[in-house]
Amino acid sequence: MKLLGSSLAVWCVVVVLWAEVPVAAARLCSLEELSVCMEAVTGSEPPTSACCSKLAEQEPCLCEYLKVDPNLKQYVNSPAVQKVAAACNIHIPTREICDSTYSQEFALVPDWILG
Repeated sequence: MKLLGSSLAVWCVVVVLWAEVPVAAARLCSLEELSVCMEAVTGSEPPTSACCSKLAEQEPCLCEYLKVDPNLKQYVNSPAVQKVAAACNIHIPTREICDSTYSQEFALVPDWILG
């Protein structure tokens, strides 16, 4: 009986850990994270290392932004954003590429949740 209880406890831990994996593997996509790039996009200064780091971190999310809100396309594809992305060696995919090739796990998080 004690062995059955121990086995059940181990099984419960395995199930809980297994259930946590998709949540941990999901990316947190938030446009607010890219606010550190605003000066580079709106001004003439090159992007900071913080901007490039955030842009690289959010790169897998770019397709999700375009899919969730097609109105963002004009901003994502703007020359200023393209210039910043190029300076950071980040490729911004087109909507067509997103539709055909990107199928990453993600979690879009509303900005109000992140605070």
